[in-house]
Amino acid sequence: MPPHSLLDRAIYSYGDVDRLAGLHAGTALRWLEGYERKGRFYEPVLREEPTGSDAVTWGEMVEARMLAEFRDRRIPMVRMRPAIEKLRQQFGRYPLARARPFLDVEGRELVQVVQQEVGLDRGLQLVVVRSGQLTLSLAAQRFSSIVHYEDNVAQSLSPQLRTPDVLMDPLRSFGQPAVRSVRTESLAEDYRAGTSREDLAELYDLSPEQIDQAIRFELISAGSLRAA
Repeated sequence: MPPHSLLDRAIYSYGDVDRLAGLHAGTALRWLEGYERKGRFYEPVLREEPTGSDAVTWGEMVEARMLAEFRDRRIPMVRMRPAIEKLRQQFGRYPLARARPFLDVEGRELVQVVQQEVGLDRGLQLVVVRSGQLTLSLAAQRFSSIVHYEDNVAQSLSPQLRTPDVLMDPLRSFGQPAVRSVRTESLAEDYRAGTSREDLAELYDLSPEQIDQAIRFELISAGSLRAA
């Protein structure tokens, strides 16, 4: 499957994005379709314009996960929109789902130029200068550490740092979190029903640690554990 087709693969709902990116309910819809407040309409942050679609693409999911790294900031995310628009011009559609802005030196330089042109708040910046060197911001570092790229495109990602064996892959398990194609949701349900972690490991040919990670991820997603 060509890289652009992978990013265009529409397999998520807005609720999926909120849950899997650790966002408050309704956030993904606002970021992707825009919203109205006090008679003023705010354009989408991650789309060029509203589409009216109920489906979210893999590329949009990855970009939403990137923005989720800034979710604790007190700066309105809508201020990221001008930068993302310019990044599309430099890197193509879904710029935050591509490797170049994060891993390529020239790509980082282009990002810095864009940040300066739009006057992006420091708290939302992807690249910063430290000790005279251009490097990723802490939020961008966290994000790039969980994404797996191929041919400059995000092929899969680990939604939580604490559960590295749990992956989201648009070509497996309909993009839902899974350990070697076994959905974490299914593993957690079986565990809650009384199946031991040892029996689950034997049944699905997984290690006990992988079973633990699947259960831990589901607890984090449900808000039972504090996300890393």
